[in-house]
Amino acid sequence: MEGMCRISILLYLLVLANFGSVWAHGNGFGEQPLSKIAIHKATFALRDSASVNAYPTLLGLKGEDTQWVTVALEHNEPAADDWVAVFSPAKFNSSTCPPVNDPKEQTPYICSAPIKYKYANESNSHYTKTGKASLRFQLINQRADFSFALFSGGLSNPKVVAVSNFISFVNPKAPLYPRLAQGKSWDEMTVTWTSGYNIDETVPFVEWGLKGENQVRSPAGTLTFGRHSMCGSPARTVGWRDPGFIHTSFLKDLWPNKVYTYKMGHLLSNGTYIWSKMYSFKSSPYPGQDSLQRVIMFGDMGKAERDGSNEYSNYQPGSLNTTDQLIRDLPNIDIVFHIGDITYANGYLSQWDQFTSQVEPIASTVPYMVASGNHERDWPNSGSFYDKTDSGGECGVLAETMYYVPAENRAKFWYSTDYGMFHFCIADSEHDWREGSEQYRFIEKCLASVDRQKQPWLIFAAHRVLGYSSDYWYGQEGSFEEPMGRESLQKLWQKYKVDIAFYGHVHNYERTCPIYQNQCVKTGTSHYSGVVNGTIHVVVGGAGSHLSEFSQVRPKWSVYRDYDWGFVKMTAFNHSSLLFEYKKSRDGNVYDSFTISRDYRDVLACVPDGCEPSTLAS
Repeated sequence: MEGMCRISILLYLLVLANFGSVWAHGNGFGEQPLSKIAIHKATFALRDSASVNAYPTLLGLKGEDTQWVTVALEHNEPAADDWVAVFSPAKFNSSTCPPVNDPKEQTPYICSAPIKYKYANESNSHYTKTGKASLRFQLINQRADFSFALFSGGLSNPKVVAVSNFISFVNPKAPLYPRLAQGKSWDEMTVTWTSGYNIDETVPFVEWGLKGENQVRSPAGTLTFGRHSMCGSPARTVGWRDPGFIHTSFLKDLWPNKVYTYKMGHLLSNGTYIWSKMYSFKSSPYPGQDSLQRVIMFGDMGKAERDGSNEYSNYQPGSLNTTDQLIRDLPNIDIVFHIGDITYANGYLSQWDQFTSQVEPIASTVPYMVASGNHERDWPNSGSFYDKTDSGGECGVLAETMYYVPAENRAKFWYSTDYGMFHFCIADSEHDWREGSEQYRFIEKCLASVDRQKQPWLIFAAHRVLGYSSDYWYGQEGSFEEPMGRESLQKLWQKYKVDIAFYGHVHNYERTCPIYQNQCVKTGTSHYSGVVNGTIHVVVGGAGSHLSEFSQVRPKWSVYRDYDWGFVKMTAFNHSSLLFEYKKSRDGNVYDSFTISRDYRDVLACVPDGCEPSTLAS
């Protein structure tokens, strides 16, 4: 085991030196699978004796945005490290290649990373003997055509020996992958989607209305960005891919708790319409409304490929399990919070399309609220609180454009939102949160603004652990928190009586007792009633990415720890009763739970360092 760890660290350092796109995490090492490919070294070595054929050549004939493709390949000099890459656009882009003055190398060089890859022998163990194999890839509509290339030389010295025919979707520009989000008021829903249509080609809008009744149209705004909006490599170089156009429409004046149907539309200049599929959602309850309300919380999910290509089962191994469990339980979910480390694209922009496709069944049906994590934001000299390269050069641009959040300024990714009896304060741990900072003032305003008689359940969330975690690396530091994490914020949590604080970043699950200043302030583990006296802190960063080890020291405040993938579901039955459940992604079963029962007077009651001043004057 010790030898394996040493090898892993050496590999990490090697990739970091060569490609500059490795992501580092406080709890272990990992890397974006596409960064393993030395694509900047790739050259053409085409051979008549090798071939790659892909079919069907035309996809989406029945309106599909996802389709399986078969790739048949032959190679008269097969090797175990031969691999097949999917490129989109189909014509390889050499515009970002650095100058190479080596007459022995054939140009042009290939400088755009593929969107995914498989080893040629994946489905045929006899490939190295026969030189023949047939692979299956699942493709999604990503606004461009596709081609497949067979490489020899492994990932470190890739040479193209054969290129396939081009294939494409019938309409590669179609509006796709809607993402719902709460607007800035409780009765507003936003719809964000991706298409290949700019505003000089079409007018984007959403047609929507109460289910079964007349539909109306709301206009959409359109955003995009260019290569030079990226802060560094690989986002600016080999990982760059045209993001298309991101449209957002605001559906306003919704009736509470009603089912609405909607579809995205684009009006072409010739008067014809391009339509998406039809979707539906249930509008939010009125703030304070007494009804059954169910909230999902998790962080660090990322994406995986259902066809087994590049990162399946080794980079974000729990991602599809979490996604699929949420899809199965979707009729019993009202809103989802994904608190940072969304895609782990790390500068390979094609991954964002793949992620939005993966979560489409969820995000098109319930609000999918996101927070900023280190893999979305961090880049040196970009204004992030951490001078790290975890975003792969994205420096927040992708997250801030691809997803809507009701922030005053999406570059400062903090916001508040309401859902019935819940009030949420979502912080941005990649910007300064300490006392005196702009974000600190927002957090206090957000916590202070809630009327606890109407919205008794007050929730704080951030990506990094600003509260408590007995993760191995935090234990090594001796603080069991992000450095400077709770020093400024704990007096706000206590003063405003935050019920639960959620975090990601650490890839496991852990729940504390109700705690204040490192001390449990309430007994019990499964039920809390009356005055709770402190905040329960929950790490729920095990939604998909590689797992994080716990410290061998288990603090007294740690009630439950789990080294597995999972997510949290909160159910508010009424103003006095809340159920908290931790579910494993592997089976959807509950492995940890507790309930809170209390009256409004319990929320008003004095707690340590949380009493309003009083006077004996009459």
